Amino acid sequence: MELRQLHYFMEVAEREHISEAAIHLHVAQSAISRQIANLEDELGVKLFVREGRNIKLTPIGKIFRTHTKTALKAIEHATKQVEEYLDPDRGLIRIGFPTSLASHLLPTVISSFKENHPNVGFQLRQGSYHYLIDAVKKREIDLAFLGPVPKEDPEVESHILFTEQISALIPIQHELAEQESILLSDLKNDSFVLFPEGYVLHDIAINACKQAGFTPHVSSQGEDLDAIKGLVSAGIGVTLLPDSTFYNSTPRLTVKKPIEIPQVRRSVGIITPMDRELAPSEKVFYSFVKNFFSMLERYQ
Repeated sequence: MELRQLHYFMEVAEREHISEAAIHLHVAQSAISRQIANLEDELGVKLFVREGRNIKLTPIGKIFRTHTKTALKAIEHATKQVEEYLDPDRGLIRIGFPTSLASHLLPTVISSFKENHPNVGFQLRQGSYHYLIDAVKKREIDLAFLGPVPKEDPEVESHILFTEQISALIPIQHELAEQESILLSDLKNDSFVLFPEGYVLHDIAINACKQAGFTPHVSSQGEDLDAIKGLVSAGIGVTLLPDSTFYNSTPRLTVKKPIEIPQVRRSVGIITPMDRELAPSEKVFYSFVKNFFSMLERYQ
């Protein structure tokens, strides 16, 4: 079994069309067909069946694809380990992050790191909380910044970088706009603007309100911070957001209010896969991130 055969197999399985796979791989259709046939002969099973002009995976073909994908990722990681062993300052790091950490934390950390490691490259992928955890487990990304940090997942290693307050964002004409701080129960009659269900900041807001003795009326939803802040600016409702999302600015026509009771906080940290060792450049970055936030905490 050759590595080339596995790459051809995965390309055809993804596209379900040999000619399209051939175009993408820049090889002749006959070469792909021959290698797939050789692979099937070696395994003693049919991996594909023809359906019209397309081909589909057989049931055993689907199982083989799952394991082949894992194997190719392992080979890719092994190759990366060797390359970075020879030159750890020229690695490529794949980082995941949620929208709530995109505007300040991530750019600050990466720009500081690249001052001393200018040749290390980054691939950045934004995603939801559970998507990022899953992507780390599947080796689709090398590590991810998250808030809150998962506590009891046996497949990822978590490190808390800092803990921050969750504050209320209310329209500037709100009756509580002049108060220095508020009780969350003061907002029980307000409409809320939140992330959709499935987003961790949605769950944090709902759980905080229930802790304050009420279930919030969610009038509008937004899938990114700018949308949510814009809806609050328009007077559509109020929201709860982490303090780091207000770095250096509060949206126009809104005010940010600390919440006295209950104390609503989230941890922010970094996760890595438990079942594999980080590549050399990833280790350097991981160590840098921990030291970076340790120094910030020391001087605050």
